[in-house]
Amino acid sequence: MILEVKNFSKQYQGQSVKAVDDISFSIDHGEIVGFIGPNGAGKSTTIKAIVGINSVDSGEIYIDGLDFSKHTIEAKQKMGYVPDEALPFDNITGRELIHFVAKMYDVSNTERDERLTNLASLFDMTEALDKLIKSYSHGMKQKIAVIAALIHNPKLWILDEPLTGLDPNSAYNLKQLMHKHCEEGNSVFFSSHVLEVVEKLCDRVILINKSKIILNCTMKELKEKQKDLSLEEFFIKISKEHNETLKEDTNKELEAESGDIDTIYR
Repeated sequence: MILEVKNFSKQYQGQSVKAVDDISFSIDHGEIVGFIGPNGAGKSTTIKAIVGINSVDSGEIYIDGLDFSKHTIEAKQKMGYVPDEALPFDNITGRELIHFVAKMYDVSNTERDERLTNLASLFDMTEALDKLIKSYSHGMKQKIAVIAALIHNPKLWILDEPLTGLDPNSAYNLKQLMHKHCEEGNSVFFSSHVLEVVEKLCDRVILINKSKIILNCTMKELKEKQKDLSLEEFFIKISKEHNETLKEDTNKELEAESGDIDTIYR
């Protein structure tokens, strides 16, 4: 497995409930996995923990067999990350950013220049490479983030809402690149609200709702579960069922607590 998440939990300071509550999943080599769920479900929190931005309250994360908490640098060398927000490097050029990232990952100048030439051409960024990133549009910033994440050819490519702001041609090229990356034995893990993309692109899908994983299956298994429902209808259905179950459990807990209080004061 290229990624293994075991019993991961995260609660932000000042919050009464956990952002992510005891989730576990894994990703195999050569697999494209879609990570979906409503806003606030825990997708970005999980992704940021995997890449080392968020701390881990409890649980373990392994990258290609390496315990992230003990082999942080080696684990990060195996990953490429495209965040859901713009990169904070406005006052350097796109080329300077790529050169910096390549050096950080010990990519040779020859490999760096070859990959940069190919990726910049693919995303129509060649002429923009020597311009300051602060002059880029949102879509261009997204594309330079993709190039930066791939310049060291990572074993695990992680993308958080990668299609946001991309024009149709760039979005198509990105999806093709994700396929190609996996065909070479690498893996892709990405979050998205665009369910049609998930359905067409992924080998497997993981659905998180209210900090819990409620579905983890292959696309073949998913189609058997869907029956006559569209993908969107199916996910709304099981998310609603999960919410109702949580509500029932909460009501039972409140009733039990009320009973305990009655017993004490009788």
